[in-house]
Amino acid sequence: MKAARPTSLPLALPLALAASLTLAACASSPEAPRTAPAVPAPRPSPIQTRPAPATSPAPQPNTSWIDAALTPGAWRYHQHEGGTSAYFIATTGAGGFVMTCNVQSHRIELWREGDSRARVMTIRTETAARTLAVVPVEETLPYHAADVAPGDPLLDAMALSKGRFAVEVEGEVPLILPSYAEVSRVIEDCR
Repeated sequence: MKAARPTSLPLALPLALAASLTLAACASSPEAPRTAPAVPAPRPSPIQTRPAPATSPAPQPNTSWIDAALTPGAWRYHQHEGGTSAYFIATTGAGGFVMTCNVQSHRIELWREGDSRARVMTIRTETAARTLAVVPVEETLPYHAADVAPGDPLLDAMALSKGRFAVEVEGEVPLILPSYAEVSRVIEDCR
C-alpha cells in the first residue's frame, strides 16, 4: 500500500488565516461615530420693555411748595341748601379756592379762581400729588372746577398734610393753603 500523500489542505488553512488577518490589518478600522460640533448656546435677546400707556399727565415733582410761605388769606365755612363749603379768600389778589360738599351729587368739588385756559389742577400734599381734569365755570367769577369722591385718599392727605397743601393751575399763581378745620369739616360733611 502506498502511503497516502498528505493533502495541502492543512497547509492551505494557515495561509488563508494569515491572508485574512493581513487584509483585516490593512483595512481601516471603523471610526467612532462622529458627533456634531458643539454649537454655542444662543444668547438671550434683550427683553424690550414698553412704557405703560399714559392715562393722565402725572404731576411733575415739586418739593419747593412745602417750604414756601402760606398764601395770605383766611378760610370761611358756610352751610347752604346744596351742602357746605369752605372758602379760602386770598388777601393778596392771588385768587380764591373753594371746597364744596355737593349733597346732591355726593361729590366734593374743588374750585380754583382764575381765567386761564388750563385743563388740569394739581393738588400737592406732603404724602400725595394728583392732577385732576378741570372744566371752566363762569358764574360771578371765572373758576376751574374739578371733583372727587368723598372717600378719595387725596382729601385725607389735604386735611392732614403738615398743615398745608398746594393748589396749582397753569397760568395762575400757585396757592399754598393752610389745612385748617374748615377743610376737614367739608370733607366730613360729605362722608
